[in-house]
Amino acid sequence: METVRILPSHAIASDFILPEYVPPGNDQYSIRNTQFVHAGRSWRSLTSGEVETLVKNGNTADRWEDIRVTDRFDPQQILHSSFFGFVRIGTVEDAVLEHHDLKLPVGITNSRIVSCDIGDHVALHNVHYLAHYIIGDRAILTNIDEMHVSDHAKFGNGVLKDGEDEEVRVTLDVINETGSRAVDPFDGMTTADAYLWARYRDDTRLQTRLRELTQQRTDATRGYYGEIGTQSVLKNTRIVKDVRTGGHCYIKGANKLKNLTINSDGDEPTQIGEGVELVNGIIGYGCRIFYGCKAVRFIMGNNSSLKYGARLIHSFLGDNSTVSCCELLNNLIFPAHEQHHNNSFLVAALIGGQSNIAAGATIGSNHNSRSNDNEIVAGRGFWPGLSTTLTHSSRFASFVLVSKGDYPAELDVPLPFSLLADNVAAGRLELTPAFWWTRNMYALARNSWKFGARDTRIHRSQHIHFDAVAPDTAEEIIAARTLLERWAGAAVEGAPLRWQPAAGTYPENVAAADADTTALRETGQRVLSGDDSALDETLLAVRGIEKSRRPAVILRAREGWEAYGEMLHHYAARHILAALERDPTLTAERLAARCDTSRTASWVNLGGQLVPEHAVTQLRGDINTGSLDSWDAIHRRYDELAESYTDEVTCHAWGVYQLLTESAHLADFLTRAIGIQELIRDRVYSSRQKDYENPFRIATYRTPEEMDAAIGSIDDNSFIRQVSMETDQFRTRVEAVLKRGNV
Repeated sequence: METVRILPSHAIASDFILPEYVPPGNDQYSIRNTQFVHAGRSWRSLTSGEVETLVKNGNTADRWEDIRVTDRFDPQQILHSSFFGFVRIGTVEDAVLEHHDLKLPVGITNSRIVSCDIGDHVALHNVHYLAHYIIGDRAILTNIDEMHVSDHAKFGNGVLKDGEDEEVRVTLDVINETGSRAVDPFDGMTTADAYLWARYRDDTRLQTRLRELTQQRTDATRGYYGEIGTQSVLKNTRIVKDVRTGGHCYIKGANKLKNLTINSDGDEPTQIGEGVELVNGIIGYGCRIFYGCKAVRFIMGNNSSLKYGARLIHSFLGDNSTVSCCELLNNLIFPAHEQHHNNSFLVAALIGGQSNIAAGATIGSNHNSRSNDNEIVAGRGFWPGLSTTLTHSSRFASFVLVSKGDYPAELDVPLPFSLLADNVAAGRLELTPAFWWTRNMYALARNSWKFGARDTRIHRSQHIHFDAVAPDTAEEIIAARTLLERWAGAAVEGAPLRWQPAAGTYPENVAAADADTTALRETGQRVLSGDDSALDETLLAVRGIEKSRRPAVILRAREGWEAYGEMLHHYAARHILAALERDPTLTAERLAARCDTSRTASWVNLGGQLVPEHAVTQLRGDINTGSLDSWDAIHRRYDELAESYTDEVTCHAWGVYQLLTESAHLADFLTRAIGIQELIRDRVYSSRQKDYENPFRIATYRTPEEMDAAIGSIDDNSFIRQVSMETDQFRTRVEAVLKRGNV
């Protein structure tokens, strides 16, 4: 088998596109000419004097007649380079480009150029092979071994070019390793798109339509050139093949970049650094990839980072995420994900975002059966602790904090904001509901704030909601309260009740099982809301949370049930108050009339955007019927859903208010919310105060003054001061609304 062929000398620049794939009426350069647009630019051939100067400077060309330049062309800036095929060179003058203290003259030296378009004031030096690229104005390319494009380049998009077989299509095998949830990546794809495609696999029409829309998004014609955007810098890089970058992109010291779209512009430049190898990917605006990272078949959302040798394979990393050192395989990860440690591993998972994977965590054991790994599904705020090992298949409600431990079996944890612990000594699994609210308020309140503060995206293609308690988690809380009532009632009645995992969301699961447990719930409500000592935490044991024979024990069930009620009250009051402030004429009666339908109980975390499930069903239907006939149209629907969210969440909050109290006046409800806000303030302070009172933390400092100098005093904590100020403002806002007298 021949791997290296001998061709005629002219072949280096001829037939970039095989003749059978050139459309009628086109030639080898038709597509290229549509890509390289310089309004009002006139091109001319070289003069005989310019050719003579070029030759004297050690330059060669297979045909000098095929070189085109502008009237501002200084041949003295072109040295020791060779040209093949049709080459256009923009303005070349005696000038220098500077970038980060690197200063290089405008011009071309020691390079081999094959059929390229080079913009104005470009510094191109020591590029050993540059073929079929369009270089933007004021770009710097220096010390590059190999940089070229194939006629079938797809720049990371999962599409086929004319004449290609299905086997060459690039897909991302997200959520599990089998490829059964594979999606076709495309430039502009969001986590919402990937979720829609990967999640609803039973909707075969949707699957067909999404592939069709993806294929239609990219021209199947062969012959597109690679592009390096204006003011981009590529230096000290080995191989660049089938890559397209936006403007202001900075690439230094990369080993291999192949089949990529790298989005970048002056507002959100993307940077790629030393030792990086990236293949088959889409990189969002404002991304940073440094220090030996490897990524294959991947998408990175806007404003995300990959650093320090991290591996990202067959995965979609959502916007505003940072991953360092670790390994991620076959994942769909929603925005605001943090994973910073070399010895952490995440495989075959759907993570709802606002998440953090600690050092030593192995999320998804590798092959716990005879087949490929299955899946882990975790809601927003998932936080497994140090050296946590979790097994497929497992599911977690939102904001589950997993304590350090080697969890031996599959898990289905339905209580949000809870702490899960493996008590090996007692031989039981322990679950503390509402732990974030009762014991970790500083982290809970700060998380919502910090995720918003870190969202510095200019290109906000993915809508993201950061509130910890929002319609999706509020519904999980409502379902969790129902479960606690059933479990407490069963414990008191001596009728152990099994939590039965089932398909669907937690609210659906609980509602389906609730019809036959009314009496148990009534008993549970009486016990949980009173001082009845009949409820002993050791009696509140349930099976079905873990696939094992040992029980799962619910700790502090009464406290958790009450905390869940406080969380719902604060959520409802906050959004109802905002609605009353937006419209001074709004009354409780008018609000009730506006929201006279039943509460929307099922919500979808659509890649970070919270959407009622009925709207997602409508979205799918409109895609299937062709009403939404492009990805751009689908994205516009996302925008419309985002615009309607304020009204949707107001009515949902009103429904929660009605659920919590049948007779209380709205004014009393809002007044009580002030007390809950003050509770938040006090718990933010007390949960942080533990760090200042822990004797082991204090022991490392010589004096209290040194401690204050090193970490600051608690009273100087900016976030604590912010929460205190927000509490005062909340009280003022409620009082102002109540003074209107129409609530």
